[in-house]
Amino acid sequence: MDFLPLFFNLKSRQVLLIGGGDIALRKARLLKRAGVFLTVVSHTVEDELKALLVDAHDQIIIGEYHSALLEGKTLVVAATDDCSLHERVHFDAIERNIPINVVDTPSLCTFIFPAIVDRSPIVIGISSGGESPVLARLLRARLETLIPGGYSRLGALVGRFRQQVKATFGSVNQRRRFWEHVLEGQIAEKVFSGRDDEAEALLKAAIDKGESGHQVGEVYLVGAGPGDPELLTFKALRLMQQADVVFYDNLVSADVLDLCRRDADLIYVGKKRDNHAVPQEGINALLVQHAQQGRRVVRLKGGDPFIFGRGGEELETLKSHGIPFQVVPGITAASACSTYAGIPLTHRGYAQSVKFVTGQLKNRKDKLNFAELVHPNQTVVFYMGLHTLPILAEGLIEHGKPGSTPVAIVSKGTAADQKVLTGTLVDIAEKQVNAQLEAPALIIVGEVVALQEQLAWFGDKADEQNITHALGMIKGQDKSSC
Repeated sequence: MDFLPLFFNLKSRQVLLIGGGDIALRKARLLKRAGVFLTVVSHTVEDELKALLVDAHDQIIIGEYHSALLEGKTLVVAATDDCSLHERVHFDAIERNIPINVVDTPSLCTFIFPAIVDRSPIVIGISSGGESPVLARLLRARLETLIPGGYSRLGALVGRFRQQVKATFGSVNQRRRFWEHVLEGQIAEKVFSGRDDEAEALLKAAIDKGESGHQVGEVYLVGAGPGDPELLTFKALRLMQQADVVFYDNLVSADVLDLCRRDADLIYVGKKRDNHAVPQEGINALLVQHAQQGRRVVRLKGGDPFIFGRGGEELETLKSHGIPFQVVPGITAASACSTYAGIPLTHRGYAQSVKFVTGQLKNRKDKLNFAELVHPNQTVVFYMGLHTLPILAEGLIEHGKPGSTPVAIVSKGTAADQKVLTGTLVDIAEKQVNAQLEAPALIIVGEVVALQEQLAWFGDKADEQNITHALGMIKGQDKSSC
């Protein structure tokens, strides 16, 4: 290692900062967050930097740097654009064994500032040794998405009860098991959900009971979205990474499953048309069984759990057995697939409302209230309607929807092999017979579909449009240059 990562307690320590501009301001913000007493020396100091120095021990010196200013300082930071000054400060600090940081000049540094993820008391530093600060910042940004702000409150909660836990559990192994239960179970999740008082009450109860062994687990009902793993929520990803067992549906993509914890048990309980791997009652029983074994259970559903996902039925069973649970919304197929197809579900002048409808009719048109679906200025989205498409189109026309109404079928929406087929209520069923688009697919009915040709941005059709547009631009440039 070029630099050994260390964490220093700088509260009430004297630090010298040379420079008064933007770069110095960024360093000053970080140093003041660490509780230092800051001395700033520069010919000019920005107002924002002045405003930071509110402690009676802070000071600003307008003028030249000189080595006597290093007296009594714990650290020194040089943040100017004067290279010769930086070399002089470096020499003076080395001579006095004072750690020195010269901004953007690793060769003159004995310590460097890492990119920081601050969830105090949890703090993560990422360093490239000065070789690539931008890469370190990008890694920090990625970690920021994976570590919610609740970790700060969770760390503080643990700190308040650490000595009490130590007094309750005599062995190191008992304490380790206890804290693993706290940090990976209901107590932590209560904190992440903003219910800190409930978390503290549960922690106190666990300590009072001396519970370091088996506990009832928890079920996380997680919306996996339409298939593109980048559309997962941060919370969904965090819970998937800590699950002991994952029950997943047919609509959950392989790319999303790859993000689950590596050693988790992955159990398929999906349903296809006329083929249910596990009946719904069986799924409900499995969730209860594994939670009662103390396991953290993720029930992973395509799209959103509460939109044609039967999530409510599963939660009713969990509730009746006293199993704690959480629900994480996912991006539902109607929103995601229409967006990736370039079809806005609402648009001024086209549609001011949208309806989500299940297309699973078992060949019975009377299952739908078509009169509610034929209003003008409305978009209708049918889930699971590919095999009843002729019945849906016929029913809408019979109830007054013009046969010329645009229709789109979005197959495997948001996936790399997404396909979009457009037509009208009159001809879409025949077009599908010829095209044979595959499930999962979504059917969108309404005037907004007419915008698809113009707004498509994802998939083969969008690529063709972009190439055509680019060729037209090139031709235009060639003409202008002649």
